[in-house]
Amino acid sequence: MSEVRTKVPEVANGRGEAPRLAPDVAPGGANGREHERRVTIEVENLQAYYGSKHAVADVSMQIYANSVTALIGPSGCGKSTLIRCFNRMHEFVQGARVDGKVLLDGSDIYAAGVDPARVRQRVGMVFQKPNPFPTMSIAENVAAGLRFLGVRNKSEIGDRVERALKDASLWEDVKNDLKKPGIALSGGQQQRLCIARAIAVEPDVVLMDEPCSALDPIATLKIEDLMRVLAERYTIVVVTHNMQQAARVSDFTAYMLAAEDRVGRLIEYRRTEDLFTRPRDKRTEDYISGRFG
Repeated sequence: MSEVRTKVPEVANGRGEAPRLAPDVAPGGANGREHERRVTIEVENLQAYYGSKHAVADVSMQIYANSVTALIGPSGCGKSTLIRCFNRMHEFVQGARVDGKVLLDGSDIYAAGVDPARVRQRVGMVFQKPNPFPTMSIAENVAAGLRFLGVRNKSEIGDRVERALKDASLWEDVKNDLKKPGIALSGGQQQRLCIARAIAVEPDVVLMDEPCSALDPIATLKIEDLMRVLAERYTIVVVTHNMQQAARVSDFTAYMLAAEDRVGRLIEYRRTEDLFTRPRDKRTEDYISGRFG
């Protein structure tokens, strides 16, 4: 396990200046001592490429356990690329590569001999557009990952499917229709089905890449409420273009920006309340105030 940290990391500001220390993760607790948070993902000088194109540069950050971390920034700044590096989905693109380190509970997921499939079991992904498997029933969709991992006991699969659907706040909607095709559900229900599929294999981290962008406001609120509930058991990282959503659901927020060279960089990473009310970087202030982006 990674050592406990009580500080948000130093973050390079993209202007060649020395990184600045972000504020304490949590204010002083009993006897003035800071609350401790375990680091689940630690990123060290990450560089992401698509062939010769440099997409993300110099990202160093820590993602804390049982928290919701939001990535915000204008289109094309590398947010989705960054989180795809957290579970090695970036390498699905031909010619894509990553330099630097991504540590999951202290172990480098890009080290020689590491099985990418095992990484993706521990770090699940929910995509922008709901993508239930079209030929599978609701139950089969949730069980797909379990079967891939070799779970064959029907009773165990049934129990874990039910638990995942309950955790995704979908069980009451579908418990009498588990054989119904997953694609027959509404858009919001399909997204919760995809969340159930991701958590059925009991990951440590759930990545969400703009999970509400294709949903109506009511479905969006359900997903946002679900993020907060899931953070009690999982570490959540969400990419969103919606700053109000980031402010509502996240504990920490990272602002990314691609400047003239079109390379995405991490500009500021702080507790959400601090970033939105007291941004340290003028570029962050311009973005959240609507003067840019």
